[in-house]
Amino acid sequence: MSTSHKIHPTLAGMVSTRTETSGPLPVIVQYKPGTHAEMVQGLERGAETRYVYSLIPAAALNLSNEEMQKLAAQDNVVAIWYDEIVYTCLNVTVPIMEAPKVWEAGFKGKGIKIGIVDTGVDDTHQDLLGHVVLTKDFSGEGYKDNNGHGTHVASTAAGNGSASNGKYVGVAPEASILAAKVLKGDGSGRTSDVIAGLEWVVEQGAQVINLSLGSSGSSDGQDALSVACNAAVDHGVVMCVAAGNDGPGASTVGAPGAAEKVITVAASSDTSPDFSGVTDFSSRGPTADGRIKPDVAFPGLNITAARASGTSMGRPVDNFYTTASGTSMATPHCTGTVALILQANPGMKPAEVKDRLMKTARTIADLAPTVQGQGRGDAYYAFINKKGPNLPQSAPTPPPPPEPPPSGGIGCPLTGVLVLALGILLSGMVLGSSIWSGKQQRGSKVATASFCGNGGHTWG
Repeated sequence: MSTSHKIHPTLAGMVSTRTETSGPLPVIVQYKPGTHAEMVQGLERGAETRYVYSLIPAAALNLSNEEMQKLAAQDNVVAIWYDEIVYTCLNVTVPIMEAPKVWEAGFKGKGIKIGIVDTGVDDTHQDLLGHVVLTKDFSGEGYKDNNGHGTHVASTAAGNGSASNGKYVGVAPEASILAAKVLKGDGSGRTSDVIAGLEWVVEQGAQVINLSLGSSGSSDGQDALSVACNAAVDHGVVMCVAAGNDGPGASTVGAPGAAEKVITVAASSDTSPDFSGVTDFSSRGPTADGRIKPDVAFPGLNITAARASGTSMGRPVDNFYTTASGTSMATPHCTGTVALILQANPGMKPAEVKDRLMKTARTIADLAPTVQGQGRGDAYYAFINKKGPNLPQSAPTPPPPPEPPPSGGIGCPLTGVLVLALGILLSGMVLGSSIWSGKQQRGSKVATASFCGNGGHTWG
């Protein structure tokens, strides 16, 4: 019986061009539950195991072509993926989500743990002091955020705005942050590292996780990172994931945005609380297997949020803030909104949270679901569980020039911490932020990932 179906097409294409003298490739091997020891039997002693996961039955290894073929022939091996590179995704926006109305009702995210799986978080920044309760490095560089993407995303979701006297407040300013650094200073990383960081924040009790990173190319949601994200949802965690910055063409949502159970976030281009649109760079559906993605949109254009010490990501405003654009920026707006909903509705299941956000989103006129999902998310309407009024499209605004993406991956920078959460509440107040930038993510040890920034493989 042929075993070629077990080797992912991307990996199969790479294997076909390699010779016996080529070095090992970083891969992720999925096997049947409880069969890890059996799976590694027979491998050469030099085969390096980087991670053995508990979130999904899989391991990250470095394997030769011959070893891959041996594994594929084993009955207990389900799939072998290339450990792809991922990147971050950046952007900038203004407050429009109506989050302040939710705050007035007494909900600012207190008691909710947000997992930020990114380039690290500057826990010394004034807006985040006391918010970052646990950190861990999976990049091999040390925990410090030497890129700035992760700090921007974290403050969009949960910054308190103290360095700006409350001007640049995040959507859920009283939430706590669990920070896993999975991307390096250049904004890229391996999928294997991303999965390891994802697994860690799940184990630490995260209730909602932000992934403003991804890979290029249309996905059917069966890649390693998408499978891991779906598993996290099955563990009771809400997953907010950037759609990517490979628009405006159709079928440009990659991994893990194509994962079925996550909330996939597009970047809206809001010029005021009463007008909206979707940025050209925001990736479009359908997925490679024909499903509608993204699920919802949040502000992701010209988002101003915290600037990590010693970094210059985006367009610095001053020593404390920088502005960026991307689905990376839009995603944290969604993450912060989820934190508000979870505080107000203890015990709500991930599928219920996703359904609430989608059903209450404000439909943007004349845009297909494969562009906007169900519309621009609104914190206030999600809070009161009521369908928000439709939004007329604003005149398209040219996005700022994207930052050059790292080679070999895609990413999503964050943009607009204040815009999304506040915009959703905007029936009287304004506030919001978004994430999803360009290719500047650091990924897991097996596959490479990057944050999403505007343009190229970086979502921003």
